[in-house]
Amino acid sequence: MKSFVTVAIATVMAAAAMSGLMPATAQKVGPSGNPLPRFVSLSASKAFMRTGPGRQYPVDWVYERQNLPLEIIDEYGAWRQVRDHEGTTGWMLVSLLFGPRTVMIRGKTRELYANPALNAEPVVIAEAGVIGLVEGCEGLWCEIEIAGESGWIERRHLWGVYPGETLD
Repeated sequence: MKSFVTVAIATVMAAAAMSGLMPATAQKVGPSGNPLPRFVSLSASKAFMRTGPGRQYPVDWVYERQNLPLEIIDEYGAWRQVRDHEGTTGWMLVSLLFGPRTVMIRGKTRELYANPALNAEPVVIAEAGVIGLVEGCEGLWCEIEIAGESGWIERRHLWGVYPGETLD
């Protein structure tokens, strides 16, 4: 009976997400009260990713790129299980993460436009891997800031925002 209830709840939540009543990314809430999964940014210029939620676990990776977008996929006390743009997962202290959303350019060199349209004037050219601050997203487009310059880019070229997520 328990599995039926679990399936029924998951079905109702999926239907609510698809109907627009609930964003697809907010289907689960972690112990902190925040949605899982969710994107954050790396606040530290050097951060250790560990194999488990505690200092007793070995360091798997050392990140030395402040503002790197990371996806929180689980929580345990003061620890957050995160995933990076390459799919690597591990645990970091919550104090190493912060909320201002950043994104990373994916794939290849991309143009950012003055307006959310492919025929708009290009204002920034950004290489793959460049990190920008999200100013907002609507529909298929996000406005981001890179080195003080703002422009619009198609959401599909970014890592750090979910499909259909609206950001102001």
